[in-house]
Amino acid sequence: MGITELLLLAVGLSMDACAVSICKGLAMKKATLKEGAICGIWFGGFQALMPLIGFFLGSLFAEAIEAFDHWIAFGLLEFIGINMIREAFSKGEEQEGSGADLSFKTMFLMAIATSIDALAVGISLAMAGNVNIFWAVALIGVVTFLLSAAGVKIGNIFGSRFEKKAQAAGGIILILLGIKILLEHLGVIG
Repeated sequence: MGITELLLLAVGLSMDACAVSICKGLAMKKATLKEGAICGIWFGGFQALMPLIGFFLGSLFAEAIEAFDHWIAFGLLEFIGINMIREAFSKGEEQEGSGADLSFKTMFLMAIATSIDALAVGISLAMAGNVNIFWAVALIGVVTFLLSAAGVKIGNIFGSRFEKKAQAAGGIILILLGIKILLEHLGVIG
């Protein structure tokens, strides 16, 4: 697998994490470089770790994870999205909503939800046979880091202009992303 294919793979895998990062930025009053780096490290780290795990587990694990990976991603994204919408419409608080939450628990769950498909990619890379897995995961991690960190800022630019509506939109996007993942894995959409 050449550099072009690996770069396209990295960009494709990072899209879910980038979308979630944009949603995080939507919910923040002000996004700093620190918040962008936090999202980038979580998402980039997990997007690199999961294919590495998948690669070493190989095809033995492929059937087991494919049976339920989409349900886990769906459930986590739906839960987080619903909480973001609930926070957007709750009365009277001037605090950042749960969508802006960068706590260990929240980021851990989101990083898992957005990187489960990367586990299957790692298994596929193992079957391809001619891939330097360390180069591949480094590229996936760096691309995801950069796109996620940028996503926080992009989301924040729109979020500061549209406040609560932007947070609700972020929740809706996460819910739709979860539905899309589920429908793709069930073969309803291509």
